[in-house]
Parts: sequence; C-alpha cells; structure tokens
Amino acid sequence: MSTVDLWEQINQPVTYAIPFFVLALVVEVLALREHGEDRTGYDRADARNSLLMGAVSVFVSGAAKFVALLGYAVLYVHAPWQLDPRNPLSWVAVMLGVDLLWYVYHRTSHRVRLIWAAHQVHHNSRYFNYATALRQKWNPWFELLIWIPLPLLGVAPWMVFTAWSFNLIYQFWVHTETIGKLPRWFEFVFNTPSHHRVHHASDAEYLDRNYGGILILWDRMFGTFRAETFRPTYGLTKNVDSDNLLTLQYYEFGALWRDLRSTGRIRDWLGYTFGPPGWKPGDRWVSKKAKIRAQASDVAASS
Repeated sequence: MSTVDLWEQINQPVTYAIPFFVLALVVEVLALREHGEDRTGYDRADARNSLLMGAVSVFVSGAAKFVALLGYAVLYVHAPWQLDPRNPLSWVAVMLGVDLLWYVYHRTSHRVRLIWAAHQVHHNSRYFNYATALRQKWNPWFELLIWIPLPLLGVAPWMVFTAWSFNLIYQFWVHTETIGKLPRWFEFVFNTPSHHRVHHASDAEYLDRNYGGILILWDRMFGTFRAETFRPTYGLTKNVDSDNLLTLQYYEFGALWRDLRSTGRIRDWLGYTFGPPGWKPGDRWVSKKAKIRAQASDVAASS
C-alpha cells in the first residue's frame, strides 16, 4: 500500500467534508450578521486562530494515526475474531462502539488534568461557532489510546478511523448558535447544538455536562446530561488572555509543570497530574464543577 493510499484510508471522510465545513462557516457568518448585536458571532483573531489550529491538526493527527495504525494492526491480527466490513451490522456495532468510547474519553478529558491539558484548547475560545469546531488540539495521543478495545475485538483499523471520521463530521454541525432546539425526539436521542452549547459553557450550572459525540443517550444513561435553559457563557472558568497559538495549545501543560515543581510529595504529583483540573494539595478529588458550585454557594450566603 502506498503512502497516498494510507493517507486516504486514514483521513478520507474528513477530507471530503472540508468543502461542507467551509460552506457552513460562510452561511453561519451571514446568519449571525442578520441577528444584529444580540449574539457575539465571530471575532476575527479568534476565528483565525481556530482555523490555523484546525489546519495544523490535520497533519499532526495524520502522523499520530499512522503510528496508531501500526499498533492497532498488531492487535487486530491477534484478535479472536474479525468483523466483516461487508456486513451492515458490523458498521452499526463499530459506530456505537466508537461513540461510547468517545464519551468515555471525553468525560475523562474533563476529569483528569493531564488529559485536560491537551483537550482544553477546544474550549478556550469565548465564542461558539463553526470556527470553534475546527479549534483542535495538537496532542491527539490520549484520544487514540481509547480506541484500543476495538482492534482487540476484531475491528479493522481502517474501520476504526472511518467510523471516528464520521463521528467528527457529525460533531462539527453542533457548534453553532444559529440553530435552536430541534424536535423533542431528536433532542432526546442525539447530540444537538443546544446540548453542545451547554458542554462549552463555563457557567457553574453547565460545567462537566453533555459529553456525547453523536448520541446524547450516553449522558442520559450515565447522569451527565443537562438541558439548555439559558444562554451559556463560553470559554474556560479562567480564560487564557492570549492570541498566541502555542500559548493556547500548551499553556496548561506549562501550568501543570510549574505545579509539579512546587512540591516534592508523590501524593501531590499524583493529584496535580491525575486529579481534576483545579486540584490543590489538601483537596478531595472533586470536579471543578463541584468546587465552583461550592464557591458560588458561599458567595450567595455572604451576600
């Protein structure tokens, strides 16, 4: 197999979707202009950074997938059985498996600081639009590890990458404020712009919710669902005031390193690395959502 064939096998669905992404960006910008000042819309520097990060991530992810492909192939050839890609039920099973594993990874990436350090770039924009959807990390290694169960269960590596590409394509369209709530049956089963707006919020009521990729059913099943009841405030609980691409991508890794250097205790190293974002020595391992809610309750009680 040539390098070109391999690249197409890894990235083909997303590559074909790029014209759709561009068209959606243009339509969204025009729609936001018609709404006037009641929406934040686009910021030129923020959108430029998101697009540049997305462009670089295509090549970084491609290289990472090539390395992962080698490992997946070893696991696949030693699997006790192999799924038939010609059977439609195989594809249903793979799509469901990819979506469930994405939920697990996505939830973990908000709960473990080391993984959050890579994922946070997708959340550090204060805008929510189709450019934000392309604001991707340059550290895809943790994400690729989550698919390991699939080749172990006999899923061909190219099927894993294809299913994940379709999952990514689906997730693109939910990054917008121009689409309101959809029919109730659709909102109940699938991830939608309304659900994903909640996920990108920094409001205490919305934090750490709605991790689903295609299906929101996982959130309903595992207790992480939250319906949109007011317009979210987008960004991080502590925003990064920089337009530097390297800062936006890696500042949390730098902050983690500074915290690790500040202590010599193994327990603190473990807490800083594997505890939730915002963990400090002496804290219980609670989520930033619980801490922010507690702080909000203290403020309300003193006012």
